[in-house]
Amino acid sequence: MRLVQVMVPAGKRQTILDVLDDEGIDYAVTDETSGREYTAIVSFPLPTEAVEPVLQSLRDAGIERKSFTIVLNAETVVSQKFEKLKEQYAEDEESTGDRIAREELTARARDLAPAFSTYVLMTIVSVVIATAGILMDSPEVVVGSMVIAPLIGPAMTTAAGTVVDDEPMFRRGLKLQILGFAIAIAAAAGFAWLVKSVNFVPPGLDPTTIDQVSSRLSPDFLSLAVALGAGIAGAVSLRSGVSASLVGVMIAVALVPPTAVIGIGIAWGLPVVVLGASILVTVNVLSINLAAMSTLWYSGYRPDNWLRRDEARSATLSRIGVLFAAIVLISVFLGGTTYVSYTTSLTESTVCEDINGVLDDEAYEEIRLVSVQSVESGRSLAVFRNPAPEHLVVSVAVDPGETYPTLASDIYEELSSDMASTTIEVRFVETEYAPLGVTTPPNPGSTGTLGCTG
Repeated sequence: MRLVQVMVPAGKRQTILDVLDDEGIDYAVTDETSGREYTAIVSFPLPTEAVEPVLQSLRDAGIERKSFTIVLNAETVVSQKFEKLKEQYAEDEESTGDRIAREELTARARDLAPAFSTYVLMTIVSVVIATAGILMDSPEVVVGSMVIAPLIGPAMTTAAGTVVDDEPMFRRGLKLQILGFAIAIAAAAGFAWLVKSVNFVPPGLDPTTIDQVSSRLSPDFLSLAVALGAGIAGAVSLRSGVSASLVGVMIAVALVPPTAVIGIGIAWGLPVVVLGASILVTVNVLSINLAAMSTLWYSGYRPDNWLRRDEARSATLSRIGVLFAAIVLISVFLGGTTYVSYTTSLTESTVCEDINGVLDDEAYEEIRLVSVQSVESGRSLAVFRNPAPEHLVVSVAVDPGETYPTLASDIYEELSSDMASTTIEVRFVETEYAPLGVTTPPNPGSTGTLGCTG
């Protein structure tokens, strides 16, 4: 619910009251005695969805240029006319539901984009915390960095400025996004370089072995879904007038950690890390803006001047088209990564089945499978990797003193038809009990444990 207050210019009092009477709205008129060009203040409650059409009716009556209007939140309204008005807009098929007025939308979008100095400071703080959390491999710290990231404002300002044809608002949102990410990457790289230089992390640390880094080097279509969902949620929270705090965290999830990973890649001189995380950030930024812009346009937001609506429509559709084309282009990479992930999963499943099949032989009935690890030498993006692993480390539990010299060759023979280039290493873990909780020594290179059980 909203409480609307309209300053009545001289000669327009009866015109305003006639509009409100025609709409069936309760109102109160207070004389304005400041001696300026206003003669009264008219206050009246409205359902949220009625604010925009009523203000449009007042605007059509000719008060816009000589008056100003204030829209406030109202907690409770007790009025029979108000209840009828609420039912009227609830039943109206053309009603915008819980959509706030265009004027409220633009005001909220401006408020979400903080002053430049505040935006820069909060961006630097959030990305530095995210960088520290990633190097610590601490999801809790990374989540904390997202809470304070001020990234929802610029994206929503850009989208709102586009659909209502407010060019200064659009430019401000775009400027904040571009400068914000440039500053964030520089801050993350500087902090990561400092941490590396003063040995706050173990010397020789390979960032690609950190789960928080490796998980963001190969974006697939699931990343696209997350970013589109975040953009839609941001636009819905903006248009409905509800708090955007939680949605802001969701948008930060898509943007802050991969930006920090870019900085880490720069500090460690790892082009593959920089490229993989940059692709993820790019697709997320484009998707959030595309989803927010499309959602607000679909919700019916247009410029207040109908003469500008064709221009707004043209600008909105052209910007949506550019964003969509860019996402389609990047989706070639996302599709390749998704395909490689799928084929790798199938390969790993085959590996597990084949190894278990070998161990089912009577000659190996005393052996218990502990784990199977894939080891990749070097660094490359997932889209350029062979689904078959370069090296497999099979760890098995055996009774003390038992040896199985032919096990490695038997496993290799079983797997050679699908993975001729894969080398097999078998590690024996002597134990007198079931190998619950047994782990294998760490391996050099990039490793991943397959979900095999025996």
